[in-house]
Amino acid sequence: MCKMEAPASFTEGEVYQMDFNPGVYLETYYSLGASHCKGNKILTLNLRSLCEMFAFSDVKGDTLIDIGSGPTIYQLLSACEKFNEIIVSDYADRNRQELEKWLKKEPGAFDWTPVVKYVCELEGQREKWAEKEEKLRKKVKQVLKCDVRKPNPLAPVTLPAADCLLSTLCLEAACKDLGTFRAALKNISSLVKPGGHLVMVTVLKETYYVVDQHSFSCLYLDQESVEEAIKDAGFDIKFIKEIQEHSPNTFSDFGALLHVVACKRGPKPAQ
Repeated sequence: MCKMEAPASFTEGEVYQMDFNPGVYLETYYSLGASHCKGNKILTLNLRSLCEMFAFSDVKGDTLIDIGSGPTIYQLLSACEKFNEIIVSDYADRNRQELEKWLKKEPGAFDWTPVVKYVCELEGQREKWAEKEEKLRKKVKQVLKCDVRKPNPLAPVTLPAADCLLSTLCLEAACKDLGTFRAALKNISSLVKPGGHLVMVTVLKETYYVVDQHSFSCLYLDQESVEEAIKDAGFDIKFIKEIQEHSPNTFSDFGALLHVVACKRGPKPAQ
């Protein structure tokens, strides 16, 4: 594959509607074990971290909202053990359709079995992978349209405040500049209750990634900028870890992964 470059301008949501191919995206970045897939290492790093952040922590509750799910379910595999209900969301119609295909076991749905088995092995339950798949399917209650640039990202739907907000590899692709990124974090923070958690996985120092020969823009971020934005959105950071991991420039140009757990602050007491 020849080297690609960042697009000349920000990749708006309409471009995702037209040009983002969820099937190719999944095959490119989530085919665990495929020799061509550099994304394998990134995927396994994220799965390990998500396992730690959910399976081995106090992040739990009744409801979890996943913001910008894309066509993927890997980010929910450890989370589904700690929450009773899960709401997934994405801007692109085809991504939501891809999620529905897996949830309903429709023909042509992506085979997540190798990834599910990997997570079950991390959790010491490898033989229960089929049970985990069914558990996740039952716990996903809604698949919603999402736009993080709106004050209520799930409008016109209004939900009760959730116990946890999950966002993996979303905001850096959805936001054209740091101001938009900071505003988006404030917007999604409205969806989680005080004392609830934000679990976030983002990439740093990236300007683009490639799907099916189409280059999609990414907001160049560093850890300090992300930390400041999370705190400004009303969260106290409980855990943050930057992992230096460069991607080959054929698929993207990012330089690190950032894993975060934060807790939403409550209202200030009256004077």
